[in-house]
Amino acid sequence: MSTLLSSILPMALDFATGAVGLALLLCGWRLLFGPEPTDRVLALDTMYVNALALVVLLGLRWQTGLLFEAALIIALLGFVSTVALARYLSRGDVIE
Repeated sequence: MSTLLSSILPMALDFATGAVGLALLLCGWRLLFGPEPTDRVLALDTMYVNALALVVLLGLRWQTGLLFEAALIIALLGFVSTVALARYLSRGDVIE
């Protein structure tokens, strides 16, 4: 069982990394050529979630805990930036 898991895990990580990389490319396309500003904000939000997933996958691959802390920072900054951009698009200002 252990040899089967050790042979499947690298393949699963490779597949997941490729899928997340493809998702990042498609979100980049939507960010550059989105028809509306809201589409671009949603693409940016999805890109930070994909970047977060990529950092977690690399943390699993390299077996280091430091990248999981970096993933928490990316999540916090991504959430704050998404809220700020959404408020700017809906109200015209970020701080009331």
